[in-house]
This record gives sequence, structure tokens and C-alpha cells, in this order.
Amino acid sequence: MTPLNISTPLPIMKGEIRTHLHDPKQLEKLYQTNKASFKQAFGVLYPEIKGDTLADCWYERLNYESNEIYWGSAKELIVVIMASLVAGLIVKLPAFFDIDEDFFYPRNIGFIVFPLLTTYFAWKNRLSALKITFLAAAMIGSLVFINSLPIVEKSDTLILSCIHLPLFLWSMLGFAFVGGEGNNADRRLGFLTYNGDLLVMTTLIVIAGGILSGITIGLFSLIGLDIEQLYIEHVGLMGLAAAPIVATYLTQSNPQLVGKVSPVIARIFSPLVLVMLVIYLVAIVYSGKNPYNDREFLLLFNVLLIGVIAIIFFSIAEAAKTTKSRTEMGILFLLSVITIVVNGIALSAILFRISEWGITPNRAAVLGANVLILVNLLLVAVQLFRVLSNKVTVTAVGKAIAVYLPVYSIWAIIVVFVFPYVFGFR
Repeated sequence: MTPLNISTPLPIMKGEIRTHLHDPKQLEKLYQTNKASFKQAFGVLYPEIKGDTLADCWYERLNYESNEIYWGSAKELIVVIMASLVAGLIVKLPAFFDIDEDFFYPRNIGFIVFPLLTTYFAWKNRLSALKITFLAAAMIGSLVFINSLPIVEKSDTLILSCIHLPLFLWSMLGFAFVGGEGNNADRRLGFLTYNGDLLVMTTLIVIAGGILSGITIGLFSLIGLDIEQLYIEHVGLMGLAAAPIVATYLTQSNPQLVGKVSPVIARIFSPLVLVMLVIYLVAIVYSGKNPYNDREFLLLFNVLLIGVIAIIFFSIAEAAKTTKSRTEMGILFLLSVITIVVNGIALSAILFRISEWGITPNRAAVLGANVLILVNLLLVAVQLFRVLSNKVTVTAVGKAIAVYLPVYSIWAIIVVFVFPYVFGFR
């Protein structure tokens, strides 16, 4: 049997399962070698082998959901605890070494969590030495670069680099998550699903931590001790830094924790966002506000656009895992079309401002981002229309998103590392 690891391509895993389907011992060995890939591949293959006694037994086994939380091995817990402590220590570096917070946090906020999460998935996926070297070089290089940029009183390129650097680090996290398989669309969609689950779990942890913090501060105040500032500066900040790491571990070890919550959120918010966007576009006409002459309004317009796109992508990533009704697909299609209209307005406003007042780092960055988003939305809308026409399945929509993700990473690299030199650090 071909040696496999957690990053084994889906087609190879499917072939191994099919080959050893009636060999219980080899099938069990294959599962124990690579549980995550085995479950994913079996889920794709099962419709073809449904009805086979052994296949049905494996289906029930793989889809059994325990009500208990799996806390993992002692080794895994130690790794998570150490990573959480390191994240907390990174947050406190300005206090430990008397570093200017206004200098440290804008440039290094992405390094608080992303390198640690990347390391976690590199360890879990057993990446090769070459891939680990690539990730380490990218992380260290970007750390040195962002902190070596000149301190300028007002620099748009510095602000843009600081804003886009977390996106670059996020793409490195994605590389580690998919096991370095750049052409694996299923793993990329899994990465988007992970981000949605991470957001939900992190929010829950932060809410629970906030309640605990409030109770703790209140109890100490009852005995005459004011610990609010001390608690927030030490326990609170370190807890916030550790939350995404703990959330990642919980979602990866216990997919059932948010596995049913995320699809419900996607199903509820998609139609609500669609209605909100339609009303908002109508309201713009009556309000007299427009993004052509109002810079702040254009900025908020683009923030709205990014938020809606995130909801679309997350909803499609969830939809790609199961068969969805035509109504749900229709809502996503209409949402994509309306978002294309919103994007078109924003894009035309940017082009108008460039034609009137010339090119600037901010306008160039926003222009590039909007063009990339527009192309991606058009690809998604076309595939959604084909789904509604019964020409393709939802999987095709997921692939339209997955294959485009590296384009955003390339744009982030350009803005972070090239813009400061092109525009002379202004």
C-alpha cells in the first residue's frame, strides 16, 4: 500500500479506499494512518459504493458524532498551551522591552497569531523540510521587512503594508493548512470553512472570557481591590491573543462543536444580507450620498463590499459540502449579482477619483482589490447560474472560489513589498 500522510491528495486516497474496500485490515490501517483525508475521501466516494455492507458500516462509523469533547493527547495539549503562552508573550513585548506601542502593534499585529497557527498546521500535516523552510523564510522575511520600513509621519504605503500584511500571513496559514497542495481545491474550500468555524468559536471564547473577566473584576471590587487595569493589561490581552489558537484546536479536534452552527449562520445571513443590500442601494439614491466625491463614504462602501463577499464565500464553502436546494442557490446567485453591482459602483467611483485627482497609493490599492474582487464575483455568479440551470453541481462554484484564492495572495505581496518602493514610501 502506498505510504500516505495527512496531506495525501484526494484522488489517491479515493483509489486506496476503493482498492482495499473488502480488506478490513488494510482499510483500518489506511484510516489510522490518515484519519482526516480518509474521512474526506470516503465521503466523496460513498455515493458510488453505497449498499455494500462494509461501506455502510464505515459510513456509520465515520459519521457517528460523540456528545463528549475530545481534548486530544497530552502532547497536543502541551503544544496548544505553549503556543497560547507564546502568543500572550508576543502581545506583551512592548511592555517587556519598552517598545513604542504605536510602532509595534500596527506593524506586528499579524505576527501575534498567524505564525503560531501556521506552525500548528505544519506540525499536524507533517510538512516536508522544504515546505517548512519556505514558510519560515516567508514569515521571517516579512517580519524584518515591515519593521525596517522607515518611520514617516504620514505614509500611505506604510499603512497599506500594515493592512495587507495579515492577508499575506493568512495565505501562509492557508498553505500550511492544505499541506502545501496548491492545486487541491477541496482543501482550499476546507480552509475557508475552517476560517468560518474559527470565527464562530473564537467569538464564543471571547464572550465567555469577557463574562469571566467581568465577574472577576466585580468580585475583587467588592473587597476594595481595583484590579481592572492590571487584569486587562495582563490577563485580558494575553487571553485575546490565545483565543484563536485554542479555538483552532477545538474546531480541529471536535468538528461537531460548530459543524452544525456554521451552516445555520450561513443559511440565515445570506437572505438577510441580500435584503439589506437591496434596501441600502435604494437608500443611497434618496440620501444624496455618493462614493464619487465622499472619500469616507467610499471607504465604508468597500468595507461593506468585503464583508458581503466573505459571507458569500463562506456560504458557498458550506454549500459545497452538501446538496443545497435551488432556493438557497438562487439566493446566493442574487446576492452575487447585487454585490457585483455594488462593486461596479465602487470601481467606477475609484476610476472617477483617479481621473480627477490622479493616482495615489490608496487609490491604486483599492482599484486593484476591486478589480480582483469583481473578476472573482463574475466567475462565482456564472457558476451559480449554471448550477441553477442544472449544468454543473455546487462543487463547480466552490472550485471557482478555490482556484482564485492565490490571486489575492499575490496582490497582498505586491501591496506589502512593492508599493513602498514604487511610491517612494509616501
